[in-house]
Amino acid sequence: MSSAGVPVDDLGLPGSGSAPAKHRPERARRRRPSRSTPPPALAATGRVVGRVGGPALAVTYLSVLVLLPLAAVVSKAFSSGWSGFWTAVTNPEAVSALELTLVLSAIVAVVNSIAGLAISWVLVRDEFPGKALVSAVIDLPFALPTVVAGLTLLTLYGVDSPLHVDLAGTRLGVTAALLFVTLPFCVRSVQPVLAELDAEVEDAAASLGATRRQVLLRVILPSVLPSVLAGAGLAFARAVGEFGSIALISGNLPFKTEVSSSYIFGLAQSDDFAGASAVSIVLVAIALVVLLAIGWARRRFDIPDTI
Repeated sequence: MSSAGVPVDDLGLPGSGSAPAKHRPERARRRRPSRSTPPPALAATGRVVGRVGGPALAVTYLSVLVLLPLAAVVSKAFSSGWSGFWTAVTNPEAVSALELTLVLSAIVAVVNSIAGLAISWVLVRDEFPGKALVSAVIDLPFALPTVVAGLTLLTLYGVDSPLHVDLAGTRLGVTAALLFVTLPFCVRSVQPVLAELDAEVEDAAASLGATRRQVLLRVILPSVLPSVLAGAGLAFARAVGEFGSIALISGNLPFKTEVSSSYIFGLAQSDDFAGASAVSIVLVAIALVVLLAIGWARRRFDIPDTI
């Protein structure tokens, strides 16, 4: 209260509790920045660019990296017409290489599906020292150059093998190389599905008198079977086109250990690009059918896409 009987708060002096009433609205106005709304036409343009620009960029990038090269291979494969294409893919050596590729790929897919399920079970249900290291080693084929994997296998299972096991130039050596590079697909496809399984369902089955074998066969396996098949399909597709890991250990012996990728490489080295392209188209078609089937299975059975 001033000497004139006026409250100090109403004078707006320093130290007063509040500013005069006439100055408060101005100060409040200064504290509130004005928000300008963009014109409707500009907002609509931004939405259109967002809807069209993203897909267009993705399609362009995919076309440059995948579709255009595939189109070039198809064009080269049929450069001599359908007769030239058919002659190239029905060549006895090409047929032998393709048969060996498909048989070994199927064997590898089955073996690694079983091994991948067992390894996934251990990683999800068990705790042990070095578990993180084991998980990292499983992913090693993803990061390791495949030719390095082939050299490693040749050193371990070659002529000078420290284990005295010589698989060089044999189909067993090719199978070992394919098993090495395809194992992660089978493990990583099953592992997240096992991790999401509800343990209460297994306990309920056990409380109703089911044995551990019955729980495994009637509760767990039906739940993980689609993911096991998806992992097997990915392993098969990878094995069909694998080259680096088997180039050294197989020896590329025609009608014995030569797979389709090695046969294609030999044709390219001989400047027969039309024949190499024709056989490549067959491999691409096989891999594409397998991948489409895997995509359908993922959508049909709601399999997590982890690879």
